[in-house]
Amino acid sequence: QVQLVESGGGLVQTGGSLRLSCAASGRTFSNYAMGWFRQAPGKERVFVAAITWTGGSTVYADSVKGRFTISRDNAKNTVFLQMNSLKPEDTAVYYCAMARGRFVPVTENPNADWGQGTQVTVSS
Repeated sequence: QVQLVESGGGLVQTGGSLRLSCAASGRTFSNYAMGWFRQAPGKERVFVAAITWTGGSTVYADSVKGRFTISRDNAKNTVFLQMNSLKPEDTAVYYCAMARGRFVPVTENPNADWGQGTQVTVSS
């Protein structure tokens, strides 16, 4: 059974940076695409970024392009989200997702397993 554990959230001022991590276990990590999603209070969970199983391709939501970077370390079974130039509208619970199929991309509406989430709060 797959387990995804996010960490790295917290409170940061506008313009600051945070690095989220998601440690995976229970599957051969390097066979699965990963993604980050977020859910703001009172809103639906939305796509933030995704990365293929090799790390060779990434995709971002328009709202975070140029500010966020997704990466992975297959030797450590971990995916990261580097968040720079944070804005108050980035405040949300951030979830990592692992595609349920091998060698299948994480899309905006994925068939995936989810972590428990980590809170990111950006103060103005």
